[in-house]
Amino acid sequence: MMKVLCTAVDALPRNLPENELAFTFFKSAKRSGVGTIAKGWRGSLKRRGFSPSPQAWDFAQFCLSVCATDLACLRKASADGWTRVIELTVGLHEPLRWLPFQQHLENMLKVLTGDHWTLRFVAGGAPPPDGRPTESMHDCVSLLSGGLDSLIGGIDLVAQGRRPVFVSQLAHEDSQRQRDYATRLGGMGSHWQWSHGISFSGQRETSTRARSLAFYGFAVLAASRIVGNPVQVFVPENGFICINPPLVPGRVSSLSTRTTHPQFIEMLQALLDGLAVPVTLELPYRFKTKGQMLQQCQDQALLRAFAAHSTSCGRFRTYNRKHCGRCVPCMIRKAAFLAWDPAADTTEYVHPVLVGADKTSGPDDAMAAAQAVLDVQGKGLNRFLGASLAFAAPQDRQAYRQVLAAGIDELSALLQRDGVL
Repeated sequence: MMKVLCTAVDALPRNLPENELAFTFFKSAKRSGVGTIAKGWRGSLKRRGFSPSPQAWDFAQFCLSVCATDLACLRKASADGWTRVIELTVGLHEPLRWLPFQQHLENMLKVLTGDHWTLRFVAGGAPPPDGRPTESMHDCVSLLSGGLDSLIGGIDLVAQGRRPVFVSQLAHEDSQRQRDYATRLGGMGSHWQWSHGISFSGQRETSTRARSLAFYGFAVLAASRIVGNPVQVFVPENGFICINPPLVPGRVSSLSTRTTHPQFIEMLQALLDGLAVPVTLELPYRFKTKGQMLQQCQDQALLRAFAAHSTSCGRFRTYNRKHCGRCVPCMIRKAAFLAWDPAADTTEYVHPVLVGADKTSGPDDAMAAAQAVLDVQGKGLNRFLGASLAFAAPQDRQAYRQVLAAGIDELSALLQRDGVL
């Protein structure tokens, strides 16, 4: 079992078990082997006028704790090389409020990461910042990653007359792009750009299936500044990636990311409701493909100005801030542009076409996509999907089937264009 403790510096035990990793919130413990989460962030929030409720603040502390744990616990050290058994102790400002949700949260994290979690909530979290709030001009929150979907989400909200505040996780290669998009869409003062600031000595786990929780923690904090009951938080993601069906049978569970999966979002919403955090998570594009999002974007001129400069690649840093052109996100991006306007895709790809872009090691995403298309054509969509839609309510199942079928069609068109099929 991998054990992790996340708490405020003042609550950190003097002696830690040798087999337990430890992190402190917002301040360094200045102790060997103890990591730090978001150093200086609480003070920064206070200076900027944040005064969130205890439950919203503890939600942020919990999300950051899970992110730190996900980074510090190596999958290769687990029994099967992937599935971890984790015991996480989280210091919270109001731990008793969280006790009724322990089982729900353990199940939710298993959906998100594919691991087995045991959670313990104890006193020891930092108190909420007590800044002096100022009236916000915004009426909703929208996540802004620097990617194509979040760009379209922001464009559409502004076109509809909404006044979103954009929330981003700092990313070295996307930080300026995030600022450019937010300023163009919402003007100055419409963007919060934060980092989880997780630092520790030792090797980092690269699968980062829980990284998105920091995004949601940041979004809830941003929502605490907005007058509304509830405040809408928009999560702009196309339906094909939301569901992220395994392209081949081997890609199941946490091997396929579930960051915006409707089942996970529903469980996260249930937690927020139970904690009385007045936020509603919205998946406005869950029934649209990326190509349909491009085609139906409500400000086509603005979209054309920015679309090709957005980031989609799952290996962007690996390829020196270039799109690889062959990972699943890159293929879906290419297929979307092909469905919308092929000439508009001026993205610089390391592999402009898929033929000849096969990998000598690791998963071959193009071949997996081709196998998925052939399976759908030969055996039917239901056989391909298997239990992928088991989570869906009966009234939504047909809409999910349609978006997944359309997503496969978009991939098929790309694979045919590149001579893979």
